[in-house]
Amino acid sequence: MPRRTKIVATVGPASQSEQCIAELIEAGVNVFRLNFSHGSMEDHLAVAQRIREQAERQEVYVGILADLQGPKIRIGGFANGKITLEEGALFSLDTGLEADAGTARSVGLEYTALCQQANRDDILLLDDGRIRLQVTAVEAGVVETQVLVGGELSSRKGINMLGGGLAAPALTEKDRADIARMPELRPDFVAVSFVSTAGDIFETRDLLAEQGLEPAIIAKIERAEVVGDEITLKGILSAAHGIMVARGDLGVEVGDASLIGIQKDLISRARRMDRIVITATQMMESMITSPMPTRAEVFDVANAVLDGTDAVMLSAETATGKYPVNVVRAMSDTCLGAEEHPNTRRSRYRIDREFNSAQETVAMSAIYAANHYSAVSGIACLTQTGTTPLLMSRLSSGRPIFALSNDIVTLRRLCLCRGVIPLYFDAESFEHSELDARAIEYIKSCGYLARDDAIILTKGEMLGQRGATNIIKILPVL
Repeated sequence: MPRRTKIVATVGPASQSEQCIAELIEAGVNVFRLNFSHGSMEDHLAVAQRIREQAERQEVYVGILADLQGPKIRIGGFANGKITLEEGALFSLDTGLEADAGTARSVGLEYTALCQQANRDDILLLDDGRIRLQVTAVEAGVVETQVLVGGELSSRKGINMLGGGLAAPALTEKDRADIARMPELRPDFVAVSFVSTAGDIFETRDLLAEQGLEPAIIAKIERAEVVGDEITLKGILSAAHGIMVARGDLGVEVGDASLIGIQKDLISRARRMDRIVITATQMMESMITSPMPTRAEVFDVANAVLDGTDAVMLSAETATGKYPVNVVRAMSDTCLGAEEHPNTRRSRYRIDREFNSAQETVAMSAIYAANHYSAVSGIACLTQTGTTPLLMSRLSSGRPIFALSNDIVTLRRLCLCRGVIPLYFDAESFEHSELDARAIEYIKSCGYLARDDAIILTKGEMLGQRGATNIIKILPVL
């Protein structure tokens, strides 16, 4: 049975060669992430070209996700590159200090608004929470702190506040400049960092539309105040095509103990609202330097799969790690192992829900039939926009969903949908009377079906019309 959970891999110095990209696709990568926090647009354009060439050679569909940098809140630099902070020491964050004049007593501050947002006794977290500072006083242009948890600190590390509260506009001038050049890249997905409201998604969509682009927008959930506000979170989910559970900054702000439940809640919410969800950050972190994952990492990935995530994401593991191909294989094996559990093959939470359209009714009926008729080997979905297979993928099933479309944009976008296998099929090139047989014959030729199997077929009476799916059939494979 094909793997249903999708894998997102970040491209970086360790994985950007033509050969490595080819090996990563062969190992099972479904979507490649281009991290706009690093590298130039020219670098990203060259990598995107390699990805599309290699995917075409292997005759598979692979998506490209452009991840905008966003407003990373950082300290300045140190004169010697790094310092060591001792517990109990006094340390100043000073907006007036020169960019690279930091010492063990003070460092510059790129984010000057910290002086307005920080208050006495707030806990500031530096370098993904490895350093903890308690605010003792806020003066003109300077935040005075005492070190609670010390350690080595290098230049330009990020700052978070325990419980959230540090907020900057989601789109920076760099992000706007990157969006202006997106027509050269034509990404399938655009991820917006540090989203705080649905307005950030609408603004990004409008800027992309000005460039003639309509990629799926992924909202990165990494602010404590977002997960703590029901209305804000629901608004973001409604506005975006999907979300990323960005466990790095989010975990720093809410604490790792709370993050466990938040991750499960976000995955559940996204699926209930027909949104894609990616689980990210440190999933197989040890494989940056080790050829094998730890058992804890395997369990972490497996639990996200059992919770229903559409995709699991690799960051430094593939971008800068020693074993980019090995880590993709390890993640793929873990996903397949978790998907053998019965909980991943049944859904009950929509059994009492009323449907809003014929399209949704057909999609839900197909999954219900597939889960209760053992002869069925899969669901073939003739689709124009990808909405019907997306709806199907919100319910768990052990059966693959074959999305048949002649729209390349739709096929690439479906690369993130759990359980969906995108296949190019031009339904309009066949006579209506032979369409069903040709679709089944094509899927069989790809090796997914065998003689005497049964398959569920969904389509619209009017081919090529958006949102028109209104037919469901159960057909034999001859």
